[in-house]
Amino acid sequence: MAIAYFDCFSGIAGDMVLGALIDLGMPIKHLEAELSKVNIGSYKILKKRDHHGVAGTNLKVEVKSGPGSSSYSDLDTLIAKSRLGKPVRETAREILSRLAKAEGKVHRRRVEKVHFHEVGAVDSLVDIIGSAIGLDFFGFDAVYSSPLPMTRGKVSCEHGVLPVPAPAALELMKGVPLKNLDIDGEMVTPTGAAIITTVAAGFCECPLQVISSVGVGFGDKVFPDFPNVLRIMTGEGFPVVVLQSNIDDMNPELFDHAIERLFAAGALDVEMVPVQMKKNRPAVRLSVLCPWGIKDELIDLILNETSSFGVRFWPVDRKVLQRKMVTKKIKRLGVRFKVGMNADGKAIKAYPEYEDVKRFAKKFKIPIQEAYCALLSEARAVCLA
Repeated sequence: MAIAYFDCFSGIAGDMVLGALIDLGMPIKHLEAELSKVNIGSYKILKKRDHHGVAGTNLKVEVKSGPGSSSYSDLDTLIAKSRLGKPVRETAREILSRLAKAEGKVHRRRVEKVHFHEVGAVDSLVDIIGSAIGLDFFGFDAVYSSPLPMTRGKVSCEHGVLPVPAPAALELMKGVPLKNLDIDGEMVTPTGAAIITTVAAGFCECPLQVISSVGVGFGDKVFPDFPNVLRIMTGEGFPVVVLQSNIDDMNPELFDHAIERLFAAGALDVEMVPVQMKKNRPAVRLSVLCPWGIKDELIDLILNETSSFGVRFWPVDRKVLQRKMVTKKIKRLGVRFKVGMNADGKAIKAYPEYEDVKRFAKKFKIPIQEAYCALLSEARAVCLA
């Protein structure tokens, strides 16, 4: 599973994201060719490598003229009608929409009435659309991020002098894990916050088992004794993690709600096994299989929705068959089969869906065991189809 992990120990800004993606290996000619498909004005991208003796990329956008309008509606239409590929268009529009909603909320304006001012400038559009281009170029299976830094101080913008994080950035950081830093200055910009909260599947510790490459993007601001750097690390990630807790004092009726919420939050599997605990108490061992990136969310859910006081967890490897659903007409009734395929794409097993077995038994008024055997006999034909 190819994963990108954004190490935002020094915050995140749009130009830092784009610089790190270039440093990671996206050709700047590819970036410029894709950006030319959107009429966002006249500009020139300047690339500077290395910073204070450290290898990386710092990008600047030299603006000559803008797109003619800074309203959210016009900018969204500009992207929607561009010649960019659909995945890039969708990601860029989602980032812009998230940013517009945050700006609208903090300034008490409807989204369609939002004008971006400095956020709507050409360089920010290059950052937003360019980030979408870069992520599409690499085709990561998932993107995760470290917690975002919480700093102090102030920043000057179109609306005057404001505290940091700027109001729109702070709105975008709601629900995101934070790490306090004893630093004066803006480290998380609204554009950076919009990008990472749009593309990240979760904010967590590094989920990589093996690092294959690192891209370094530099920001322009200089902090005393602290590097202004964004690192994007790529590699193979922990595929899944097991969460486990023994529970001996919970009303059994309440497990149904907890399990429903776990599945809704992204759990791959949930099981309960009876165990014997201290003081000879019968208990339930709750085990949850989930992607590494959402383990913290599911751990919090277990602690909130059960009587558990703690959850242990560990990463596990697994090998699974590729799967697909195939529908076959049997006695004029459509029956779904779950088909398992090996790494070469060859179907090696198939089983009828239980709900369709029930429908088959009911329609033809036969015992469900007979219906299951009749449908299972069709599995070989499904595999060979």
